[in-house]
Amino acid sequence: MSNLAVFSLRNRALIALITIVSAVFGGLALTNLKQELIPSLELPALVVMATYPGASPEVVENDVSTPIETAIQGVAGLESTSATSTTNASVVQAMFTYGTNLATAEQKIQQAINRISSQLPDDVTPQVLSISLDDLPVIQIAATGFADIETAQSDLERLAIPDLEDVEGVNAAAIVGGIGQRITITPDAAELAAAGLDTQAISSALQQNGILFPGGEITEGDRTLTVQTGAKLTSVEDIAELPLVGSPVTIGDVATVAQESDPVSSLSRVNGEEAISISITKLPAANTVEVSEGVIAALDEIAASFPDAEFTIVFDQAPFIVDSIETLAVEGVLGLVFAVLVILVFLMSVRSTLVTAISIPTSVLITFVGMQAFGYSLNILTLGALTLSIGRVVDDSIVVIENIKRHYVGDANKIAAIKLGVREVASAITASTVTAVAVFLPLVFVGDMVGELFRPFAMTVTFAMSASLLVSLTIVPVLAYWFLRPGKPLLDEAGNAVDPEHPEAPPTRLQRAYRPILTWTLKHSAVTLILAVLVMGATVAAAPLMKVNFLSDSGQNTMTVTQNLGPGASLEAKDEAARLVEEALEGIDGIETVQVSIGSSGSAMMDAFSGGAGATFSIMTDSAVDQEELRADVQAALDGLSDAGDVAVSASAGFGSSDIAVSVSAASETDLEEATLAIVDELQGRDGIGNVTHNLSASLPYIAVVVDREEAAARGLSEVAVGQIVSNTMRPQQLGAVEIDGTSVSVYQATDEPPVTVEELRELIVPTALGPVELQDIATVEERESATSITTVGGMRTATITVPPASDDLAVGTASVTEALDAVSLPDGARAEIGGVAAQQQESFEQLGLAMLAAMLIVYVVMVATFKSLRQPLLLMVSVPFAATGAILLQIATGIPLGVASLVGVLMLIGIVVTNAIVLIDLVNQYREKG
Repeated sequence: MSNLAVFSLRNRALIALITIVSAVFGGLALTNLKQELIPSLELPALVVMATYPGASPEVVENDVSTPIETAIQGVAGLESTSATSTTNASVVQAMFTYGTNLATAEQKIQQAINRISSQLPDDVTPQVLSISLDDLPVIQIAATGFADIETAQSDLERLAIPDLEDVEGVNAAAIVGGIGQRITITPDAAELAAAGLDTQAISSALQQNGILFPGGEITEGDRTLTVQTGAKLTSVEDIAELPLVGSPVTIGDVATVAQESDPVSSLSRVNGEEAISISITKLPAANTVEVSEGVIAALDEIAASFPDAEFTIVFDQAPFIVDSIETLAVEGVLGLVFAVLVILVFLMSVRSTLVTAISIPTSVLITFVGMQAFGYSLNILTLGALTLSIGRVVDDSIVVIENIKRHYVGDANKIAAIKLGVREVASAITASTVTAVAVFLPLVFVGDMVGELFRPFAMTVTFAMSASLLVSLTIVPVLAYWFLRPGKPLLDEAGNAVDPEHPEAPPTRLQRAYRPILTWTLKHSAVTLILAVLVMGATVAAAPLMKVNFLSDSGQNTMTVTQNLGPGASLEAKDEAARLVEEALEGIDGIETVQVSIGSSGSAMMDAFSGGAGATFSIMTDSAVDQEELRADVQAALDGLSDAGDVAVSASAGFGSSDIAVSVSAASETDLEEATLAIVDELQGRDGIGNVTHNLSASLPYIAVVVDREEAAARGLSEVAVGQIVSNTMRPQQLGAVEIDGTSVSVYQATDEPPVTVEELRELIVPTALGPVELQDIATVEERESATSITTVGGMRTATITVPPASDDLAVGTASVTEALDAVSLPDGARAEIGGVAAQQQESFEQLGLAMLAAMLIVYVVMVATFKSLRQPLLLMVSVPFAATGAILLQIATGIPLGVASLVGVLMLIGIVVTNAIVLIDLVNQYREKG
């Protein structure tokens, strides 16, 4: 490797030019790097969502979830499936092995669903969705101050949404939970009977009109014209004037036709005012910060078209990303300054320090080029990698410049001194850099979410280390040639020049301080080894005192409050309870904006899992406030509320749930409930865990219509026919859609006066072959209860127990859960497994542990290649475990939990410790060769 220095010294102008070009390209790469909070994640999961209006969880499970879950089992790469069936919705989640091509898997799942489409209900159309962080909103806007919400929504869709979608990098802008329009046809039973018709005549009239048919072409003279038959229905009047086939009357003669708003199923407010929410997502390749800035700029222009409205940013990823990057950048600059100061103290030379300091920004700029080439973004992990690398990046240059400075004294030849100085350390710094790179390479092969998150981290460190080695062997020798001046020769007591490596050479200040320690340890080797063993034993003994978690809090200045009123709560009840929470939040310092979505969170997927049982509060806070302390204050304020249901506070935009999950499965519903309740009872009151909940705790009241098959059959009806009559009476039936003012509007047929009480439902008139009868004559109508949601894993019903840790020490909570599962007695065939964040942590720790072992093995191989010895590297590896001593003691002292980030830091420690040892052993070997 020293030949690189020789080449550089011969081509100094070329090296200078390459350095300048590298800096320019690095600067350009820095300005073009995407800015994100974390690396883009594509989880190996697909979700099949389907809505089944009016269906109970059991019906959804039987008719939708089970057929879909069964159909997709043969898809290649499928690892596991689970299905959640709630009122009106089915969510089937398919988990694949990491590395699976999700685009291909999505096609295979869609094909499997298409094959069973005939088995699914007619109005059920499953959608296959992928899960990605890019699907989450980049920015959410709430518009308030409108006198007429419906008109305002129409104006926003017409004027604001197109402008927002025109912003560069925006994927979609959509109004969340908006009120749509529909056309409702309400037949008059008496008029239909007088005309000798039924409701089917109305459906037939809509199906057989308003359709355009191509009719070929007619050429007349010099013109060719196409023939088109039919005309579209474009208004309510067009529908009302449609004649009924076989009768002189029109739809308007036998029914009321009206355009009206869809039924209100959700509400939205911002700081207590009724609001319209706009959600904006970005393209995968777009820069989050630039998209946010572009949307805000467009919003200023849009606001001019709505002078009476107020637009409020209720969620924005960009400010936290900018603050995080700026904070890390400042820390990086401070690290650079302190590194330069330390170098100055040890080298005692401004010129040598300057040469070394130049190597740091040069290496970092080259790293930016590598990041852009691999498509990595500037985020808290890659920037953290750069910050950590700054101290290590300068190591190679320090070793080179210090050795050059040691040889370039008096009247020594500059070129020869530089070549000799580089040649003596080239092997050592190359081995140490390769070792540092090798330490992080195993992270590239770590699977699951940890691998996805920290692979860019590892590659960024690799770029920085490689750039550091290249700079130290090329640019540093050239800079030394230009800037370094010969030092004063070292003189012995007689005043004669002496080689610094000669045994009689006077010691430096550092040598004078270190030699007594070295001499004592060599004379008392047994005591030294015993002390080392005691230190290692104390380290192992202290390890259990550390707190343990998975991924720490992101610290973002947003939080989410969820309010659950249980199943069956009306929208009015949810609204009233939500106002109690809003009033409690108003008096808390540090909260800037409170946006509440009632009855819907604004995410169809989240609503499908939760059942839309309450309200979701998105809270923007003051970024200068301690976020964890503020969340505790919010939770304390909300815990004192009565008649507000179950209220929980959590951080937003984190890396997933921090709860421990226990998955319970059993052969029957009775055993499942018994096992779940037994585990919950055993968990209550144990150390390190909070309020334990499970998804069997709530029951959903519903009205069951049980058809008497014999009575129905005697009157010429089947169970399906009775069910169809009840469904058509209770729910408006969609007949199609028409285009009004460029917007598609659905057409529904509704009953004039549908039953609104259980008793009215019992008295519902059902036409039969023997004449009309009441529903209660052929069916039992009563109120029953069922599970809020039904969850299956691989086709087997399961329950999930959620155990939130009571502190940031996940180990205590996990140990309590494990003890509870060991102590509880479960019914035969029932089983329970720990999942959630505990399982993620265990799997991640295992993989990172394997990565550390692989790193140490690679390091050993590199050192064997360097020293041509099996024994010396083995002795050197003894120093590696002692790197944990300081890390463990400091984490115990500061109370910072041991998590994934800490283990990555331990990997960095392995590289640093081995680097120092390599340089030392290589120097010892050189002295031995010289005798």
